[in-house]
Amino acid sequence: MFKFLDVSRRLAASSLWSNHAARLLSTEVSSTASTPSQNASVPVPDKLYSRVELQMKGIDPEVMKSYAYFAKTAAEHLDIEVGKHWALRKAVKDRLTLLKSVHIYKKHRVQYEIRNYYRFMHFHKLTGSTLDTFLEYVERNLPEGVALKVTRVELQALPEHLRPGAV
Repeated sequence: MFKFLDVSRRLAASSLWSNHAARLLSTEVSSTASTPSQNASVPVPDKLYSRVELQMKGIDPEVMKSYAYFAKTAAEHLDIEVGKHWALRKAVKDRLTLLKSVHIYKKHRVQYEIRNYYRFMHFHKLTGSTLDTFLEYVERNLPEGVALKVTRVELQALPEHLRPGAV
């Protein structure tokens, strides 16, 4: 993991980063499935996403704030449009009450509490290859105690039977 971080820092600092990002932002992906009679790969159009939401859940708000800044900086290096990012004002508390003794003394209880903090980030207008690269980089650098949930909104062509003029 240390080597990956060191290489990414060197790439970000060098002027080669823009050339590297241009290759990653290609609009076509070659298909891996090919028939035996067909040797040439047929290009498949890349998916387009109108919005991607990252939901982070963790137990330390300062770690999540730092990680959100890291994700925002990584998105700006890849020329991804960063939308809203916010955190919930208060922690979500889960309480668990248990008996201190296994058999008797029902009045004597102990209570445990887990506080979970949430942070949300939106990214707009992404291609599939750019999103894959960004998520790979962000997920590899996920800190301890932070969970990540990704929600994607894909753009698709209007079906033939719903287009105007088709009856």
